[in-house]
Amino acid sequence: MYNDEDEQEDVDFENLPEPSPFEIGLEGRRWDVDRFDALGRVLPEKMELIDGKLFWSRRERLGMLAAMLEQVGLTEAVKLAPKELWLEALRRTEE
Repeated sequence: MYNDEDEQEDVDFENLPEPSPFEIGLEGRRWDVDRFDALGRVLPEKMELIDGKLFWSRRERLGMLAAMLEQVGLTEAVKLAPKELWLEALRRTEE
């Protein structure tokens, strides 16, 4: 758990910390309690729908997405959208 000092730290609620605390690979992986606790600062506390978006901030949305990708793996994730969209997304990130 966290102590009072943790609450006083400056937290960027719009971006995940660098380097990413997630270990996203091709295959998914299970977490133990220690792994779950270690990600407590980047995962949303609860699910909320605010102005049509899940969670309050970009950081919370990216944190949850990264957590799910770590557990499911990229091999399964890429099946969720057509190949052309993944290639377009990769092209855009390279620009």
